[in-house]
Amino acid sequence: MSNAWIGGVTTTVKCLALLHIVHSRYYEFTQTRGESMLPTLNMNNDYVHVSKWYRNGRDCHMGDCVVLYKPNDPKKRVCKRITGMPGDYILVDPSLDDPDAKTTFIKVPMGHIWVTGDNLAHSLDSRTYNAVPMGLVVGKIVAANDLNKPAWDSHTRTLFGFRWILNNFNNI
Repeated sequence: MSNAWIGGVTTTVKCLALLHIVHSRYYEFTQTRGESMLPTLNMNNDYVHVSKWYRNGRDCHMGDCVVLYKPNDPKKRVCKRITGMPGDYILVDPSLDDPDAKTTFIKVPMGHIWVTGDNLAHSLDSRTYNAVPMGLVVGKIVAANDLNKPAWDSHTRTLFGFRWILNNFNNI
């Protein structure tokens, strides 16, 4: 084997190792599917930028959109919005017409968060599987690209439908 070939393999292995470290510890670019986060995220062809700084709920706040492992199926991940922090009292399901549901509250335990989809009618979330341990949080969604849009939109001046995902609870 030539030194050039060995050097190329070594460089490739180093690049793959660096890519793995970045993906697992710092940043992820991943596709989302489903209607639970409409209108914040599209049903198809939306790709989110996930900051792993917020892994395990670190520095997360009410209103942040996060990626987390699904509590009742840890092989799957979901995107949801934090709607309750540890110690908060939450109305369990304000979307139900049942009068008893309008008076059922839960206190979010320490080390847990309450998450819901922005589209309550089409979301399986804490209303279904209860408060979620912060340890299931993969990271915070900071931006998204809508690949249904053209590569360059001169009207909005965006590349691949780029948009920031903001904490919409900060304005309340």
